[in-house]
Amino acid sequence: MLMILVYAALLPQRADEPRTPGAEKTPTAVAAAPAQADEAWFDGALAERCAQAADRGLSWLRDRQLPSGAWVGYVGHKQMDNYQVLPDGLQPDSQRATGEGHLGTSAICGMAFLAGGHLPDRGRHRVVVKRAEDFVIQQSQQSGLLSSAGTRMYSHAFGTLFLAEVYGMAANDRAKATLEAAVNLIVDSQNQYGGWRYNAFDRELDLSVTVCQLQALRAARNIGIRVPATTIERAMAYVNSSRVSRGYDQGLYYYKVYGRGRFQKPREYSINAAAMTALASAGVYDDDLSDPVLSFLEQEYRNVAAGYYRDHFYYWYGNYYAAQAFYQFGGRRLRAFFSRLADDLLESQRPDGRWRNRVGPGDEFGTAVACILLQMPRQYLPIFQR
Repeated sequence: MLMILVYAALLPQRADEPRTPGAEKTPTAVAAAPAQADEAWFDGALAERCAQAADRGLSWLRDRQLPSGAWVGYVGHKQMDNYQVLPDGLQPDSQRATGEGHLGTSAICGMAFLAGGHLPDRGRHRVVVKRAEDFVIQQSQQSGLLSSAGTRMYSHAFGTLFLAEVYGMAANDRAKATLEAAVNLIVDSQNQYGGWRYNAFDRELDLSVTVCQLQALRAARNIGIRVPATTIERAMAYVNSSRVSRGYDQGLYYYKVYGRGRFQKPREYSINAAAMTALASAGVYDDDLSDPVLSFLEQEYRNVAAGYYRDHFYYWYGNYYAAQAFYQFGGRRLRAFFSRLADDLLESQRPDGRWRNRVGPGDEFGTAVACILLQMPRQYLPIFQR
């Protein structure tokens, strides 16, 4: 059954078929969202407030962009309830001095502008997007790895996703060559279990990094970049093997099922949201698989949206995926989720237009994710298209 579902997801489909790069038009307002949008899931007045808040956030990000096209951020990874900054990564002050920037944060910032309809050659912020595209392209190493300031595979995946999205909207040969090299690195570095970890060619793996790579591969395939079917099949087999098969947490997903820490942490908000996003990306829409996870996300949201986690990496990264999961499954659950999320984001925006990320890469990261989420009703990013 898994093989049938995966192959079905890889076949051309009307809503997910490869796009002709550069064919998209620049949107101008929330009301001009694509015709296929299911407008019933958001309130028009709320969407307008979200768009205005996002525009203020984009202005703040514009002013924080380095001349190199990058944005800064602490280079690290999550560790328990904290964010472990890597000692070998450049600190934000050094990034500003050198212009290197945080590759993953820069890619997500670029996506925030794409979500508002700004492209490298069109839109009010076209110069910002062009600089971001140039920066990501310039960080391509001989191996195909996209890295700056010491960033690793998380950032590589977000950089690949950004290039796929921007190439699909405004094609150019330079972006395509970099994107193909980045995709090839992901394909070549998939390990024996079908997944990925923090570093390329790592023997360990976890669900979070794996879903990042899967999403980048799907975006690239959608705009005509070659991605072997076997790579997707093996990755989806790993995702399915991560599902809790019995007990109190049945239907949720483990962070790891191989190596140290395996079969632990099945109740992590971001991990379960990422698993749902992976299933939707592969064309798997099964109520028996989705209901336990979506119910968990609905219940757990209040815990990540308050107190210690409110401006934490967990909130931003978790809701980046939760929003995609609810969007792909749609219906009343999507409407309720977006309404609650939007209200929280509108309330927490700072007077200068940014959002705080106290534990994690930094405010640039939090602001970019907030802008992406608030612009969901615009439905211009392919990750928010069906």
